[in-house]
Amino acid sequence: MKRTVSQVAKLTGISVRTLHYYDETGLLPPSEVTEAGYRLYDDAAMARLQQILFFRELGFALMDIRGILDDPSFDQTQALVRHRELLTLKRQRLDGILRLVDSLLKGECSMRFDAFDASSLEEARDRYAKEAKERYGGTAAYRESEKKAAAYTKADWARIQGEMNEIFDALAAQMAAGAAPSGPAVQALAARWQEHISKNHYACTKEILAGLGQMYVEDSRFAETFEGLAPGLARYFSDAIAVYCREG
Repeated sequence: MKRTVSQVAKLTGISVRTLHYYDETGLLPPSEVTEAGYRLYDDAAMARLQQILFFRELGFALMDIRGILDDPSFDQTQALVRHRELLTLKRQRLDGILRLVDSLLKGECSMRFDAFDASSLEEARDRYAKEAKERYGGTAAYRESEKKAAAYTKADWARIQGEMNEIFDALAAQMAAGAAPSGPAVQALAARWQEHISKNHYACTKEILAGLGQMYVEDSRFAETFEGLAPGLARYFSDAIAVYCREG
């Protein structure tokens, strides 16, 4: 069975724009593109998407996921076993937090904080990531994603981080001042962000940038980062990028 990109989006809850981004970056190419330009996904592509969502749920970077899945020796059964281990740890942590909430709702005075401890999950996830990198680190996708980063010095990383902070701080200031996402100053910052990515990481086309903008609100890791800077910034930046990629 082959599904259109809109059918996949409806089935999975992933936006069409994000699926386009996955195609553009080689993470999830469609199984077929019709003469009219429609992307179609067969069962094999859907199985790959399911694996992508498992890895993403566990906090893996998208390029790392691509490297793992593209390796000819990728073992789906083994991966599912590790997924289950990590998801079980994640569920145990959430169950502990729920029990704490229930006790507080009952009026019990509890000053326990161990329920929030995520160290076991983080340690297991780090071990999994290390094992995956050791096993699949020779793939072309890994080499592509890490080649540039490997050459950076501490000074380079400090410069990159500083440039990124300047852009995000300026965005937060524009939002606080009531500037519309489509405003010229905000659009200039969207353009600057595209340039920053292209210069320091990889060639960032407008299609890729549009996909990133959508992920800033759909992916909890991105959303939490922006919301930590200023409430509402994830949506604000996503809207600004959408305007820039459509009209800029």
